[in-house]
Amino acid sequence: MELHQTSAPMSAGLRGPALEGCSNHKPQHAVSRVDPLNPDPSGVAAQSCWAPVDQDFGSFLTEQRCRSPLPQFFSSRAEETCFTESTPLLRNSSQENGCCYFRGNNPEAVLSRSQRMPTDHPEAVMPAASWQSGLAEWEGPNGEAVGSSERRELPVGASGRLHLSRPRRCVRWLKVTGLFVFVVVCSISFSLYPDQGKFWQLLAVSPLESYSANLSSHADSTLLQVDLAGALEVGGPSHPGRDEHVVVEVTQAEAPGSRRRRPQQVTHNWTVFLNPRRSDRLVVSRTFEVLSRETVSIHIRASLQQTQLVPLLMAHQYLRASVEAQVTIAAAILAAVYMLIIFEVVHRALAAMLGSLAALVALAVIGDRPSLTHVVEWIDFETLALLFGMMILVAIFSETGFFDYCAVKAYRLSRGRVWVMITMLCLIAAILSAFLDNVTTSLLFTPVTIRLCEVLNLDPRQVLIAEVIFTNIGGAATAIGDPPNVIIVSNQELRKMGLDFAGFTAHMFVGICFVLLFSFPLLRLLFWNRKLYNKEPSEIVELKHEIHVWRLTAQRISPASREETAVRGLLLGKVLELQQLLARRLHTFHRQISQEDKNWETNIQELERKHRISDRILLAKCLTVLGLVIFMFFLSSFFPGVHLDLGWIAILGAIWLLILADIHDFEIILHRVEWATLLFFAALFVLMEALAHLHLIEYVGEQTALLIKVVPEDRRLAAAIVLVVWVSAFASSLIDNIPFTATMIPVLLNLSRDPEVSLPAPPLMYALALGACLGGNGTLIGASANVVCAGVAEQHGYGFSFMDFFRLGFPMMIVSCTIGMCYLLVAHVVMGWN
Repeated sequence: MELHQTSAPMSAGLRGPALEGCSNHKPQHAVSRVDPLNPDPSGVAAQSCWAPVDQDFGSFLTEQRCRSPLPQFFSSRAEETCFTESTPLLRNSSQENGCCYFRGNNPEAVLSRSQRMPTDHPEAVMPAASWQSGLAEWEGPNGEAVGSSERRELPVGASGRLHLSRPRRCVRWLKVTGLFVFVVVCSISFSLYPDQGKFWQLLAVSPLESYSANLSSHADSTLLQVDLAGALEVGGPSHPGRDEHVVVEVTQAEAPGSRRRRPQQVTHNWTVFLNPRRSDRLVVSRTFEVLSRETVSIHIRASLQQTQLVPLLMAHQYLRASVEAQVTIAAAILAAVYMLIIFEVVHRALAAMLGSLAALVALAVIGDRPSLTHVVEWIDFETLALLFGMMILVAIFSETGFFDYCAVKAYRLSRGRVWVMITMLCLIAAILSAFLDNVTTSLLFTPVTIRLCEVLNLDPRQVLIAEVIFTNIGGAATAIGDPPNVIIVSNQELRKMGLDFAGFTAHMFVGICFVLLFSFPLLRLLFWNRKLYNKEPSEIVELKHEIHVWRLTAQRISPASREETAVRGLLLGKVLELQQLLARRLHTFHRQISQEDKNWETNIQELERKHRISDRILLAKCLTVLGLVIFMFFLSSFFPGVHLDLGWIAILGAIWLLILADIHDFEIILHRVEWATLLFFAALFVLMEALAHLHLIEYVGEQTALLIKVVPEDRRLAAAIVLVVWVSAFASSLIDNIPFTATMIPVLLNLSRDPEVSLPAPPLMYALALGACLGGNGTLIGASANVVCAGVAEQHGYGFSFMDFFRLGFPMMIVSCTIGMCYLLVAHVVMGWN
């Protein structure tokens, strides 16, 4: 018995051609193929013609050609997820939406080949040549795999699509409709409120001259926000013996309805300390509750040691919502953004854009709508320039084959032992991130790790997550490793307290060493039940797919006739045979994995022949430019005479390398830039700044300070360290740690200067730095390095979700913060290292 297929296009295999017999046809050995993405519109090419040679088997196929339900399976998608293997050949198809697709030849052709092979043959599966020829159908003209979105658009049977895809289509329709309505409502609301530009008024005060003004109230106002700009300081005086300050008195009448005949005047005092360096300029703001619709008076006076005038700028505006209402709105917006990212409703860049839009609309409604110029100023362009420049450098660097070469060398150093290699990668990433920016370390290490995992048949996702976690841990060791540390060390008031570069690094380095000491065993424990190897090689995955096809095809056949019962019996027998073959192969594969890589010396020779440096001249140019860029990073950190930020250095390095590499096709380099990551960061900066304007970060800091004050004095320092570490950790895992650190520094400084509290400032700053840096491991968007690593991995086809990172990162954050907290308690509470 032999069956041959005269026309077996991929589109036919997916749509379900009728199993029709062609009587008295000779076997056709040539198989004509049709492009699966461009089937013949006439539909003729989508027909499969079967020529039975065996007369007995062909007779009932000819009789039942119109009734056979065998191909009905191919008219709809599978109801359950086929496989979840992380192999390169099946990743894009088997993991997309939990659906199964055929790779290679269609099932009818598989059935044809299986009938030609004896049933007791141990290799009754698709041969490697057929697999490769079938895979070519799914690849583009340049050898690139067809994207999952293209496969999703392949035509399927109408009945199967309506029956199986209706819930998913309804959910998708509801999602699109809900988000579109939300955006339209936000756009209309945003357009109804004008930009609230601040009108600054120039004034001068001295001990002999003061300033007074009467402000008319608004009917719907709840808060009055007063802004001052000038030579001001946040917190207390930097010089204890030089107490120069400005007092702002806001006086207003109580709300009517009290028992008094005349309304009582209420006065709020706001003290702002002056900076001894009169050239500095700082903007500070304070909100006051509006008690009634009566006129509000503002009186500003100065307390100086001399009688000179102090120039100031003042602006005011009325807000329509209380601080509690604004904090509630900000928390709701932040929670909604996290829901969109966690459940992957939309891409994380779009989720951040939607959150930014909602926060801007909230500011507009309460009466604090910023202008477009002001919103653009919220974006940290230094970080975006650093990312863009380093992405260009890495894109050109990848053309040299250096990443493949490094992967092979790492494999040789580990002598084939996977855990030794992972430990080496994480340790090197932690050491480099202590001296380089975390983002730079992630951009340099992620391509190397991906190529190394591909060479060793490992799943890159788990290795990348572990690597970026240790990048964040190592960045907390020095004053230049993470942005929160840079912000703390750059504060002039803290420097005067002795918190300089050397002292900060000495304290943090010891603590991070303890954290690393406990983090590596924890990482091994978290990976205890996870297989770092890809679950099965490609031949086992192929065999599983074929078993799944045969089983579902047999289930689709209704045993209504003798012929259909016979076909179903043949298919079920084939399933049993393939399952036995799969069990033998899995047993052999697992035995090889349990023995690890015993033949690493043989493998390393083959890998070294395959993965070599492809362009040594370009490699020399790349290494030279990258070395200069890293050297300039160090130079700008230690020598203030170098007036170049990290973003400028990265951009200049990218321009240098573009000139030296003589890149003609510039678009190819631009295609490798993670534009989605850059857009996500820009939207995230706007979102966090808008949430700060809604007083969310300030509210968290004030509540932390209030909790510290209620603790008894003998245990106040220990309680303050514990609270600051954990509040900073959880806040940094949810919001950007840069604005949070900048907001918490003045709060903690005021707390340390409060005579009722009397806490030393350095231990609080170390707790803030540890919590802000280590807390970034809690979620995917908790640190910039996490987002960069996820973007680069997604570009290489190994993207990991929010929950994938959370399952590993959050336990690591809890343990690392616990170790860091214990270190601070021993050092500053027990030993008194203050």
